[in-house]
Amino acid sequence: MLLRDLPGVLTAAQLTQTVEAIAAAQHPTGALPWPDGHTDPWDHVECAMALVLGGRLDEAAAAYAWMRRTQEADGAWRTKYDGEAVLDPTVDTNQVAYVAVGVWQWWTVTGDRAFVDLMWPTVQRALDLVVSAQLPGGQLAWCRDPEGVVTGDALLTGSSSSYQSLRCGIALAELVGEEQPGWEVAAGLLQHAVAHHPEVFLDKSRFSMDWYYPVLGGAVRGEAGLQLLADRWDEFVVADVGARCVADRPWVTGAETAELALSLMALGEHDRALRLLTDVQHLREDDGSYWTGLVFDEGVRWPVERSSWTSAAIVLAADALAGGPTADLFTGSSLPTGVLLPSDACHALDAACTTSD
Repeated sequence: MLLRDLPGVLTAAQLTQTVEAIAAAQHPTGALPWPDGHTDPWDHVECAMALVLGGRLDEAAAAYAWMRRTQEADGAWRTKYDGEAVLDPTVDTNQVAYVAVGVWQWWTVTGDRAFVDLMWPTVQRALDLVVSAQLPGGQLAWCRDPEGVVTGDALLTGSSSSYQSLRCGIALAELVGEEQPGWEVAAGLLQHAVAHHPEVFLDKSRFSMDWYYPVLGGAVRGEAGLQLLADRWDEFVVADVGARCVADRPWVTGAETAELALSLMALGEHDRALRLLTDVQHLREDDGSYWTGLVFDEGVRWPVERSSWTSAAIVLAADALAGGPTADLFTGSSLPTGVLLPSDACHALDAACTTSD
C-alpha cells in the first residue's frame, strides 16, 4: 500500500477504507460502475488509478482487462456500458483517451513493465483514434455519434483532459521504444487551442470543469494558470463547503472540489488545495465512501448516491497533496509536452481558429 497520511485531513487508514469502498463496487466483469450501474471508460480508469494507489492491484488489473475486452478494433470504447453490454453507442474522444493516463500511472507506481507491454496496443489504438478526431484549430471533436459521424464541435474540458492523456501516451511510446511523432504534433496543436483559443469550443462556461480543466490537464500553467483560476474563483468556490459544479446552482460536488485541489497543487498552491480538500470532507460517509454532492442552501445531499468516481477523485487529490506519485502525474514534471509550436505555426493555427469561428 502506497497511501500515506495527509495530516489534518485524512489518514492512510481512512484512504484505504475509501479504496476498499471503490473495490466493493466493482462489477464481476471488472467494470467500475456509477451508482446506477452503468460504466463509462473515463471514470472507470480513474477508479482503477485509486485502486492502484491503495495496493488493490488484482482489482485494478481486472479493470484494465475489462478495457482490453471492450475496446473495439478501431480503438473505440462506447460511452456507457452495463457490464460489457453497450448502453450508449456514442464514442467520446476524451473517454477513449484516458486509458493512457491510467497505464502511465500504473507504471510510475509499480514499475511493472510487463503490464505496460500488455496494455500498449490498447493505448496505441485509443490515441490513434483520438488524434484522428483533431479539428483544424487543434481542438478535438468531442464525439462520434451512433451512426459513425464525427461531430465538428469540441469541448474545452474534454480537450484539456486529452492533452494530459496524449502526454502520458507519448511517455509510454518512448518507454516501449515506439515513438509516435503524430501524437507529439497533435499534443502541441491541442495545447495551443486550449491555452489560446477558447472560442473554438462549445460554450459550457457555467460548468466549473471548463474553468479549471485547462490547468488540471496541463495546457495552462504558471502565472496564466493562477490568473485563470483567480478570474472566477468567487463564482465557483464556496468557503468552508467546496466547489460548485455549476456557477448558478447552490450545489457543491466532491469530484470537482478534489480536481480543483489538484489544479491548485499543480500550480504550487498547496495550502489552498489542502483547504479545499478539507472543506469537502462533509461528504464522507462512515464506510469511507463519498456522497456525490451537497445542495448547500438546503443542506441536502444530491444526488442521493455515493459514487465510486467521487471517492477516486478524493484519493487522487489526497495522494498528490501528501507527496505521493499522483503529484508528479498532475504537475506533469516528468511528462513530455509534445511539439511546442514555433511562431509561424502558431500564426497559421490562429488563422485556422479564426476561420473555423
